[in-house]
Amino acid sequence: MAKDEPPKDEGGRRVGVPSTALFTDQYELTMLRAALRAGTAGRRSVFEVFTRRLPEGRRYGVVAGTGRVLDAVENFRFDEDVLGFLREREIVDGETLDWLADYRFGGDIWGYREGEVYFPGSPILRVEGSFAECVLLETVILSILNHDSAIAAAASRMSAAAGGRPLIEMGARRTHELAAVAASRAAYVGGFDTTSDLAAGFRYGIPTVGTSAHAFTLLHDNERDAFQAQVDALGSGTTLLVDTYDVAEAVRTAVDVAGPELGAVRIDSGDLLLVAHRVRQQLDELGAVNTRIVVTSDLDEYAIASLAAAPVDAYGVGTQLVTGSGNPTCSMVYKLVARAHSGDPGAPLHAVAKKAVGGKTSIGGRKWAARRVDAEGYAEAEVVGTGPVPADLLDRQLLVELVKGGEVVAREPLDAVRDRHVEARAALPMSAIQLSRGEPVIPTVYI
Repeated sequence: MAKDEPPKDEGGRRVGVPSTALFTDQYELTMLRAALRAGTAGRRSVFEVFTRRLPEGRRYGVVAGTGRVLDAVENFRFDEDVLGFLREREIVDGETLDWLADYRFGGDIWGYREGEVYFPGSPILRVEGSFAECVLLETVILSILNHDSAIAAAASRMSAAAGGRPLIEMGARRTHELAAVAASRAAYVGGFDTTSDLAAGFRYGIPTVGTSAHAFTLLHDNERDAFQAQVDALGSGTTLLVDTYDVAEAVRTAVDVAGPELGAVRIDSGDLLLVAHRVRQQLDELGAVNTRIVVTSDLDEYAIASLAAAPVDAYGVGTQLVTGSGNPTCSMVYKLVARAHSGDPGAPLHAVAKKAVGGKTSIGGRKWAARRVDAEGYAEAEVVGTGPVPADLLDRQLLVELVKGGEVVAREPLDAVRDRHVEARAALPMSAIQLSRGEPVIPTVYI
């Protein structure tokens, strides 16, 4: 579904894509300035992205936004406008500006494949290179992964609750216009089928849908005129909104106008369980046995699950999806876990970690991760280590190379990411998709 990659300029930046260099916090640049002056900026370093805990009650997380991270790294360039801003504000000195003018990330990035599940302590992303080139990427990487993974996790729970029924992402009007595009992509990764957001369809190739709102019905002198206008324009396979006035009367009018081949009706208010049953019975009695029922109205995973026994064919979700269903961030952090004592490329790495205070525990060392499975092939532990990988886990490792020497080596179609998530979730114990609050479905074991 993903579109062809846009062309790149001589510097490797995508043509027509704005720089991501200022999607950062000022202290990244002031740290760089001080490190350059101290002579420590070139020390080989390893940063890792992980979360210390899942949102309360969640049993697994979903890695999403990796593809956007790769785009952001590729376009992290300090052009003349950006350098001018930094110079005008005196955020950095001349030496640092000269260094930034030539900035290109030239290190390596390893990470979990997008769509994979994760748990507390999982080293979701590992960024390796000089301290200077790696530290600049902290904010933009966390911004993308925290947002997209939160949306994808909510989408995954909703997808599991829907039990195979289609899900429509329709939250663009409930969040920032740029966040809406990212949310649509993350929702698609997590199991949604379509989006109402045309920008998301244009940028990522996600299928788009949409017909009409209550305003269209209110525009016309009566409901019949509104339905007739929509059918005349879009055909009898369209979806008619039937709860502007009286639902039963609207359903009769809809079938009368479009005929029994009416594509679908949408219900956006009321007791959805009760109304859906009544509408299904009425449609069948009118001969519209193949007309689908779409429900909307502030749905979340719990509301979707409560409609499992209802004759509902598809769900439209907005606010609760784009806000992570109560958990709009994953609390991921980007921590230095190893560094060399000099700028020599061959200098050995030494583990480093912040002292644990108030539950903020960090474990030093460049880590690998693997998922141990039981005799039936279901996950039973997330194993994280810094030493040699045990022989029985060599083919279960989770990190793959995403960027090598500054070049992206693992960009992939969005549909492949979406399919991977289905497989990853299916490989978890059955309790993973329970909506009741609980601990992570498998433990994280450090060795």
